[in-house]
Amino acid sequence: MGWWQINADTLARSRFVLSPLAETFASLKLLHAGTAAHPGERDWLQAHLPAYRQQLDPVTALLVRSGLGRSWIADFLTPTPRDGETFEEGLARVRAARPEDARAHLKVSLTGPLPAALDRDDLPDRAADLLSYVWTETVRPYWPRRRRILEADVIARLAQVSRGGWAAVLDGLRPGTRWLGDSRFQVNLHEYPPREISGAELVFVPVTPKAGWVSWAEPERRYAVIYPCTGALADVSDRPPPASLGALLGTARAALLFLLDSPLSTTQLVALTGQGLGSVGRHVKILLDAGLVERRRAGRSVLYSRTAAGQVLVEAQNGADTYRS
Repeated sequence: MGWWQINADTLARSRFVLSPLAETFASLKLLHAGTAAHPGERDWLQAHLPAYRQQLDPVTALLVRSGLGRSWIADFLTPTPRDGETFEEGLARVRAARPEDARAHLKVSLTGPLPAALDRDDLPDRAADLLSYVWTETVRPYWPRRRRILEADVIARLAQVSRGGWAAVLDGLRPGTRWLGDSRFQVNLHEYPPREISGAELVFVPVTPKAGWVSWAEPERRYAVIYPCTGALADVSDRPPPASLGALLGTARAALLFLLDSPLSTTQLVALTGQGLGSVGRHVKILLDAGLVERRRAGRSVLYSRTAAGQVLVEAQNGADTYRS
């Protein structure tokens, strides 16, 4: 297993950041795999996979297959995220990679020799052009919604830190990560030498696709763990609630009831919907008084979810819209 040696001060200074480039690369991985983890991903793939495949010429297709590797991603494809970095700024770092470094990174991801077709100097430009396409056509149209989902995930993780400490968060970031004790953080299941990162900059970066990886930048000593959103946050698609539900309850309340098939806090609902905190609070109270949602306390958080009556209402309105269509 791969693990990092990390002291308490470094972990205390670590932070969560959002990265449009990481979200785009995770989406590229999903397009390459072509397999959805949940209905939201299935709909997205159906909308974008055919056009993506048409973008690939033989060299770029081989570059993607080689760069993703079997157990390691070519480093030049995934520069370590920086706090506040725009997509364009991150993409410039991919494009600025030296061709000889790109070829060397591909050999590592392939664990073998470089295919003759990839022995060329335009690999960083090809990678950047493809990432630019994925961002422009398949991520940017959904970015405001995805950003709210990512923000909600960060809020939930920070609340988890306050309740149970960092160990509880690290154990659940993605498969293969866990706190081993003795200042050791397992980052994956691969047999790589441990790394001493005490005193380094450490960031945690959520993405909405079911993807995850680690990256680092030397000599700056910046390390990142990219992890997938989990649970209800990962499976929030851009489909609106049933129109009939909106007509019955009002659009804002219908959106909240539609999301509450899994427990969420008001802060998460604000991040997911873009509604103001006061508005969310008023609508949730009305849904509570109507017996459509219920609340329970989890540590310092109050979580809301649909009741059986709320579930019946959502399913009935879904069925009504399907029948009319």
